[in-house]
This record gives sequence, C-alpha cells and structure tokens, in this order.
Amino acid sequence: MDSADVPQDVVARLREVCRGLPECHEEQAWVGTRWRVRGRTFAHVLRVESGRPPAHARAVGSDGPVTVVTFRAEGPELAALRAMGHPYYYGGWGRDVLVMVLDEGADDTDWTEVAELVTESYCLLAPRALAERVARPG
Repeated sequence: MDSADVPQDVVARLREVCRGLPECHEEQAWVGTRWRVRGRTFAHVLRVESGRPPAHARAVGSDGPVTVVTFRAEGPELAALRAMGHPYYYGGWGRDVLVMVLDEGADDTDWTEVAELVTESYCLLAPRALAERVARPG
C-alpha cells in the first residue's frame, strides 16, 4: 500500500492547505502521505484497505476501503470530536491523535473543516514562533 492508493484529489486538497504553513514539508510516509513541521507529523492521509493498516482500521472500525486523515487536537475540541463519533475517531495511540474519515467523493467532504483541523494540528506541534505566523480561524 502506498500514496497512490489515496485519491489524488484528496492529497491535492491537503497539499493546498499545508502549502502556506511555515516550514511545512510533505513526504511519503510508511503508508500514504504526511505533512511535518520540524520532524513532527501534524497531518497524515492514507487509505485503509483489507484491514490494513490495522491500527487505523481498528480506530475507525472498518476494514475499508476508506480514506482517512489523522491530526492532533487538544482541550475542548479534542473532547468534542472524540464524543461526536463518525466521521471522527480517537486514533488509539497518543492522547491527542484523532482520525477523520473522508467522504469517498472529495466534493462531499467539508474541506473548510478539514483545513481548520489540520491548521490547528500544525499550530499545536509547531514551535511557538512558527505557529504565531499562521492565520487561524476564530
């Protein structure tokens, strides 16, 4: 399984969100594509198929096929998203990792919400000086 399994329109939309974040870089992950700031992954998109990767399949309760993005959250937002359920799930690793199932048709996904979540995830993991340079939604 590799990044080719992730719909390219999904990768393109996430790339566009991450493009404006200071010192952000995109790379191929062990599966899928991830975005990092100073060695810390703040967003990772991948495809769950045939129960693989198993940690992600367990997190979303599906053997797939399904495309997911992982990100970080904290405080009330973390609690609210964990309690909300589909399309949000606790990753099962790390205290603040969430997994969001992306709708199969990229046009059905709330990309404004995805952009806000990924941007917030970046700001949680980036050094303060970099995070302060990011325009964040209210």
